[in-house]
Amino acid sequence: MSVDMISGRLSGLKDVEEFEKTPEEVWLRPETVYNAFLTSVAKHKDKNALIVQPPGDPLGDGRHISYGELLGYVNQTGNMFLDAGLREGETITHLLPQCPQGYFTLMAGEAVGIVNAVNPMLEESHILGIMKAANTTILVVPGPDLNEEVWKKVTWLIEQLPTLKKVFVVGGGAGCDGDKIVSFDSEMKRHSKAEIIDLPTRGLDDVVGYYHTGGTTGLPKLVPHTNRMQLIQLAATGYLIGYSDKDCTVTGLPLFHISGSVIAGIIPLCLGTKLVIASPLGWRDPLLVGNYWKIVEKFGVTVFGTVPTVLSALLNIPSEGCDISSLRIGITGGSGSPLEVLDAISKLSGITMLEGYGMTEVTSYTTLVPRDGDAKFGSVGVREPYVQIKAIIMDEDGNYVRDAKTDEVGVIVMKGTCVMPGYVQTAHNSAAFPMEGWLNSGDLGRIDADGCLWLTGRSKDLIIRSGHNIDPSLIEEPLHEHPAVELAAAVGRPDDYAGEMPIAYVQLKPGQTATPEELQEFARERILERAANPAEIIIIDEMPLTGVGKIFKPALREMASLRVAEAVLEDIKSSVDELSIRMGNDPKFGLTAFVSISGGDASHKEQIKKRLGVYTFHCEIAD
Repeated sequence: MSVDMISGRLSGLKDVEEFEKTPEEVWLRPETVYNAFLTSVAKHKDKNALIVQPPGDPLGDGRHISYGELLGYVNQTGNMFLDAGLREGETITHLLPQCPQGYFTLMAGEAVGIVNAVNPMLEESHILGIMKAANTTILVVPGPDLNEEVWKKVTWLIEQLPTLKKVFVVGGGAGCDGDKIVSFDSEMKRHSKAEIIDLPTRGLDDVVGYYHTGGTTGLPKLVPHTNRMQLIQLAATGYLIGYSDKDCTVTGLPLFHISGSVIAGIIPLCLGTKLVIASPLGWRDPLLVGNYWKIVEKFGVTVFGTVPTVLSALLNIPSEGCDISSLRIGITGGSGSPLEVLDAISKLSGITMLEGYGMTEVTSYTTLVPRDGDAKFGSVGVREPYVQIKAIIMDEDGNYVRDAKTDEVGVIVMKGTCVMPGYVQTAHNSAAFPMEGWLNSGDLGRIDADGCLWLTGRSKDLIIRSGHNIDPSLIEEPLHEHPAVELAAAVGRPDDYAGEMPIAYVQLKPGQTATPEELQEFARERILERAANPAEIIIIDEMPLTGVGKIFKPALREMASLRVAEAVLEDIKSSVDELSIRMGNDPKFGLTAFVSISGGDASHKEQIKKRLGVYTFHCEIAD
């Protein structure tokens, strides 16, 4: 696989089609991600692969790991897993933060088995359910000295899962017993760097990774990644971003998400890119955010990639005095990016921030605003090579009716080599694939005449907070346990930082009383995922229902959005003759705030546009 072949101009759909003249089989020849990594190492043996900064000192003198050294550690880790008794069909689950051992585990685990990176912030029972569904026999975790809170969860998990063959502890510590629970680093050093001995024979369709995703069932859903899926994304996403051995990027996104493990992990490592691990906490570390522009200067960062919430935070960090001219591309995704934020961060960084679209189920990105074309802020760009994307019209039962017309809003579906074969829990697959091979994204959108995708809303109920999917049932089911609650429905409230915050609307039983504060505390004690705790609970007299008696969540989303819009424009309303706001669905832009103003001037309209522009809903202002 040649980096030169992956690099190339991307100004629009015609360039994508030109790239596709190279048959998919060319990119699949390595057969495995591990083989693709070996090719990268052979070309860049002495070049830095990882630069690991000291915790708490993102601008200090870090540890430099060359591609040749990284391969040695990966081989040692692979041998360690096999020696621990890993067998075909078994999984290595890890709860690691940003650290070198996380990358050793990722690359080695895919070579010898299946890697299952799990969000350590989930509740113990949720993690256990994922581990069982993944058939976990090896666990890799941070030790008590690194993260005492996670270690408490680990001790419980070990008790609940006696089938674990080995637990490898990064950082060692008092928790190691020298038998089943051992130091990762000490054990790794016992094994050969030269090669993975008895490397299993693996092919394109072997599963190499499991990624958990929220879903709307209340149960963990596991998305399998195969060698085939990741190899085609190595070419396709590599082309979208233009990754090469001249690039450097900061790895601030978590390894339990495809953004950290695939987009900013496997793909750049297989293309010779340098990765800077600035903090174990990644973008959750205020030291990383506060020093980001200095980090760009220190390491010559070229690829600026993060989620929209971080972009908002970085707007408060001045770049003056820092040489950030090395930056060549900015990319974001995971949740909707407000247009005002995209415009402001582009001006601050000196590069156009490009928004993309992807899902765990499609391995990586599937669209990106073309890096060499005119940025269409609000669009998530054109499709990547080797994937088909279209909007379709479906009936109330989820059946395909017809393809949507140009600029007509429909459900976005995708088909291609990057699309998963199906969830591990097969019960989810009938709803996921409304047509043979076509994955239902759950998102609503339209495709314009240039092939650009514009997202307008969601047909599914997922709440997306800072790029993390939250299943509404995690909130609704605990609330329904309260004796005063008749109906509860959770939706996302627009937020200028997180994109969405989970809130809940509640209808009480006749004659019953409860306060929002009481219900909020009741829910918090029972919700499995900390990020799902509702930021607000609103008691309403009557829940909006469909004709067949189902809760009509689009109406609740409009209500939540209206509350936000009214709050941020409250002072303007008092300074003009009249200001009214109505939330509705525009046929082209989806959820829209229709603002009517009289008695104001141009400055009032500019203020309205600026204040509402930080949210993901559209805004229309009329006199």
